Amino acid sequence: VKLAGLLITPLAAWYLGYFVAALISEETITTSIANLQDIGKKPVLRAPVPKRQKCDHWSPCLPGSYAYRILSGGGKEKLAKICFEDELLISEEKGNVGRGINIAIVNCNCVIDSTDHSGEMMTFIKNAPERSLLLMVTHDDGSTRLKNDTKKLVEELGSKEIQNIKFRSSWAFIAAKGFKLPDTMQKEKINHSDKKKNRYGGWPAEIQIEGCIPRNLI
Repeated sequence: VKLAGLLITPLAAWYLGYFVAALISEETITTSIANLQDIGKKPVLRAPVPKRQKCDHWSPCLPGSYAYRILSGGGKEKLAKICFEDELLISEEKGNVGRGINIAIVNCNCVIDSTDHSGEMMTFIKNAPERSLLLMVTHDDGSTRLKNDTKKLVEELGSKEIQNIKFRSSWAFIAAKGFKLPDTMQKEKINHSDKKKNRYGGWPAEIQIEGCIPRNLI
């Protein structure tokens, strides 16, 4: 009797399993097995895609301020850019970037390439309206034809590096006419050509400055 019971028990279990399997779909069984396998696994947390900020800042400017970003040229393929409040004032896309010192004045729809016209650059800066921003950046060489009186004028705007600019120096600068920018703002940066360190052969690496300007200053 015991032997018969031992033989019948596994047979009944097999038949019951077969009967249940016939009633439940293969998809349900597969899903259940997958769910059992996932028990104990740590959930995968995916960080949300970061929101794009004005002028491609890493972090947003506070409400009540303007965003700016000035990027110098780097080699023949990387042209200079000036962005203000997410609008490209000077760029390859706009078709208005050139060799030399490129200047954009905020609150005045004007841009200039000063490579061959240091005198015109001087007049352009002098004619900038009061309470305006001047954003300057080099592409290729902005020093060879830049005269001392023009350098002096830019220095009076607050530049600490214009007198040091050399052949193909990468230089970016933001200045205010008729008001003072906050001391905490990044206003200027320079990178000189160096054969041992140049990123693009005879060209130094591009540089950039960016920040936020309180709207009530302009």
